[in-house]
Amino acid sequence: MEKVVKQHKKSIRFFNDREVRAVWDEEHAKWWFSATDIVRAINNEDDYTKSRNYWKYLKGKLQKAGFQLVSATNQFKFEAPDGKMRTGDVLDAEGVQIVAKNYPYNRASAFLDWFVYSDNSVDGQSKKKAYTLISKNCYKEP
Repeated sequence: MEKVVKQHKKSIRFFNDREVRAVWDEEHAKWWFSATDIVRAINNEDDYTKSRNYWKYLKGKLQKAGFQLVSATNQFKFEAPDGKMRTGDVLDAEGVQIVAKNYPYNRASAFLDWFVYSDNSVDGQSKKKAYTLISKNCYKEP
């Protein structure tokens, strides 16, 4: 039975003018990132269908190498290029890093640097907010 991650907060960040959509999963307290968007960003690909097909290929290749990155429980609905809401594979931050580190021909190193270290990434924005709250003493430990 397929479970779709409940969407509470959405975020879109851009890597080289390619959007990387994310959704906040309240139940697990983490961001999930569109796998197809990650492939589009890394490959700098305009064609959504090519990116989706490449993701399927890459997911299979990684599974053969022992990485189980997504399952039916790791999906969310987002608006596809045709305007319809479609369910797609998503990855948590660890999964994104595994994909980037195992990407063919080392093409993902710039993406990985952006994803892990950039203030413009979803995690970067979250960290910035957390540091701001801590520095203003807005957060008090229980």
